[in-house]
Amino acid sequence: MTQISPIDFCWSASLEQQKKASFYYDQAWLDLITKLYGYTVIPLTTTNAAGQVTGFLPLCSMQSPLIGKRLVSLPFSDHCPLLAEDEHSANELIDQAILLAQKQKVRYLELRAGVNEVMTKRSELVEGNLYVRWLIPLFADPDAVWSELRKPVQHQIKKSRKLGVQVRIAQSREDMAHYYRLHLQTRSKKHGMPTQPQRFFFELWDTFAASGAMQLLLAEYQGAPIAGIILLGSGTTVRYAYGASDEHYLHLAPNNLLIWTAITWNCTQGYQTFDLGRTACNNEGLMEFKRRWGAIKEPLPYYYYPNIAGLAATSESSWKFRLLTACWKQLPLSLAGPLGGYLYKHLG
Repeated sequence: MTQISPIDFCWSASLEQQKKASFYYDQAWLDLITKLYGYTVIPLTTTNAAGQVTGFLPLCSMQSPLIGKRLVSLPFSDHCPLLAEDEHSANELIDQAILLAQKQKVRYLELRAGVNEVMTKRSELVEGNLYVRWLIPLFADPDAVWSELRKPVQHQIKKSRKLGVQVRIAQSREDMAHYYRLHLQTRSKKHGMPTQPQRFFFELWDTFAASGAMQLLLAEYQGAPIAGIILLGSGTTVRYAYGASDEHYLHLAPNNLLIWTAITWNCTQGYQTFDLGRTACNNEGLMEFKRRWGAIKEPLPYYYYPNIAGLAATSESSWKFRLLTACWKQLPLSLAGPLGGYLYKHLG
């Protein structure tokens, strides 16, 4: 087991390509979440005879008085595929992860790997299937994507433009403050969930905006921001990571215009897939919304040892989840903001 920075590794050619395809394995992302939330990243690896890395599984060691000690790959990251050249390397990584969980006496180990045949075969791991992901194929010509949209989606996009909503790509750090205000309102009042600290979004901007790996799009009406989305790009995929909107302007359909603008822009940037993100299987309303965009549903299993546990394994229809969200919605934003920022690191 290796515990040095992944930036120092000598990667095999095939694994280097796999790693570049996953935003959440970018060293800058790992540095951001460890610096901001105080986690420790433990990169597990396998190597070949030449010393090249043939398998990679980063784990975050997390200690919380609320949830206990746990190992997660990775917090605040919806999809972290197990990177391995072959089945032997994959099994060795899983062995290392389970051994580490036993040595550290954690409450649970959570691997957010998505579909993985090797993990499915491992009897020690318990598979959780609360989520799916939705992927939209992109083409050089956005019209090819437009033709796959359901008529109601096309209508909402046209309606939003006709009513005067305008979308722009953010160019300054100050725009992130506009987005955070919308995000705090959406997370707290609509979803009833704690919100990331404002510093997180500024760190995202400072770390990834210049390279284009992060894009912030804002929808404005009569000069005021009414909705926004944050996209994270790596390899050939761009991901819808965060979205927020002012509920008083939803009749203007700003979210539809935002997503379509993001799709058309990223078609021209050479991306091949638009990832609409993780969705709880029992959230049929959101599932149907994404289905209408012509997105393809893909299973997103998570794997646990020794048992399924943690917030990501809690169904949105459970009484615990509904109680948490109902109580959080009652908090004033002046309290929900700082309190959510403090609690958020315990939820990863």
